[in-house]
This record gives sequence, C-alpha cells and structure tokens, in this order.
Amino acid sequence: MIVKTKNYKLEKKTYIRLALKNILKQQGWIALLGALAICSGYFWIPSIWWFIGAFIGVGLYLLFWWIQFFGVTQLEQGKMLFEKFSYEISSQQILMKINPREGMPMKWDQIKKAAIGKDHFVLFVNKAQMIYLPFKIFNTDNERKFLTSILKTKGYVK
Repeated sequence: MIVKTKNYKLEKKTYIRLALKNILKQQGWIALLGALAICSGYFWIPSIWWFIGAFIGVGLYLLFWWIQFFGVTQLEQGKMLFEKFSYEISSQQILMKINPREGMPMKWDQIKKAAIGKDHFVLFVNKAQMIYLPFKIFNTDNERKFLTSILKTKGYVK
C-alpha cells in the first residue's frame, strides 16, 4: 500500500517549536546538570548570585539552541525544509514530491526516530531536519493507521 498525502508546507514557527522540544528531550539533562553545578557553589560561598547565575546559564543554553534553529529557517541550505511537499509513503521509502514529476526518495533507515503527537507525526532525520506530517494531510484514517503500523514495525514507536 502507498499512502499519498495532500500538499503541506512546514511553518517556521512549528519547526522551531518541535526542534527545541526534541533537543530538550535529548539534551535537557545538560542544562539541568549545569544549573545544579553552578548552584552547588552556594555551599562554598553562600550567596543568592549562584542561583541567579544558574538561571542565566539555563536561559543562555535555551537561547543558544533557539538561535541555531531560527538560523536554519533563514539559511539557503535550510530552505528545502519549508517548501510545499506532498508525500508518498510506503513500507520501503518516503517519497517527498515538490510536483508530480520532481521528488526525493528517503529510505526508512535515514530516519533516526519518530514521534506521534495528538494531531501529527514527526520523523527526525537529525537534530535539525525533520518531516512533520499533520493528520489533516492524510485522506483517510486508514492511511494514518498504516503509517502508524509502519512506524511500529520499523521500531520507531512503541
């Protein structure tokens, strides 16, 4: 079976939100560990500035990643992520089509992980690249169920 979706363009705001959420799930412990390390300075010299420094450090960590993902939306190399695509999804590959004649195949082994939200699928290629598939681009519920079964079969979701 091949699932053919409607055309969809990923919004830059959605991309930044999903990418930040993903990086915090993967590396949020770094910010927490750094904040705890800075706060532990309180035992050496008791001062509220250790806590303020930890708060600023976490803020700078979040700002760093936000700037990274915002930069992807502005660069020429990242422009492809935000074009309008239709998708043809099978158990062998995902075909991203710009128009009926032009497309780019992506094998399932290029996908690092996947997530199913309450109204979307997200397939992560790496930290900065993802395929966002909202449920509204699928024609029927059976197509969404088919994609869910592929993701479970490939071991991306449980």
